[in-house]
Amino acid sequence: MIQALLAEAGIALADCDAVAFGAGPGSFTGVRTACGVAQGLAFGAKLPAVPVVTLDAMALACHQRHGAEAVLVVLDARMGEVYWAQYRFDNGAPVAVSPPALSAPADVRPQGAPVMCGNGLSAYAEAFPAGGFAEVMPHAEQIAQLAAVAFAAGRTVTAAEAQPLYLRNKVAYTQAERRDMAASKEGGA
Repeated sequence: MIQALLAEAGIALADCDAVAFGAGPGSFTGVRTACGVAQGLAFGAKLPAVPVVTLDAMALACHQRHGAEAVLVVLDARMGEVYWAQYRFDNGAPVAVSPPALSAPADVRPQGAPVMCGNGLSAYAEAFPAGGFAEVMPHAEQIAQLAAVAFAAGRTVTAAEAQPLYLRNKVAYTQAERRDMAASKEGGA
């Protein structure tokens, strides 16, 4: 797919300035895959890597699509939690008001009245009754835009230094934890 994209653009990987990737937070497998592919491409082509925070890209998408100057992004983290951050925009660039965090949906505490975006709004609708734009998700277009700014400012890393942004250390429940959760649901029903 990458070769086809480069061929369509009429360039070789070596013609690129850097390799950008969505560093997370996000699904464990997706974030690891994005980082691993970016590392391999950057190493092979002797290019720098540009990690872009997924929530920054979501905020930029919300700003571009809906004109929001204050944005709260909420990404479903599964396991009853969300990744979230709040931003304001300064000359079209997202500036974190509340940095990326992981919490229960009910613990998300926006400052002011930001426009809310992301699939966490629909996954946990009861925690976000005001709603928002659940369809806004991170996209390569915004990752490329943010990476271009970071690259111009010299904010790159080597392929070996490229790392995912993890906010959760635990990616699955044990069998005992799942049994306990099922028992508590049955007891509460």
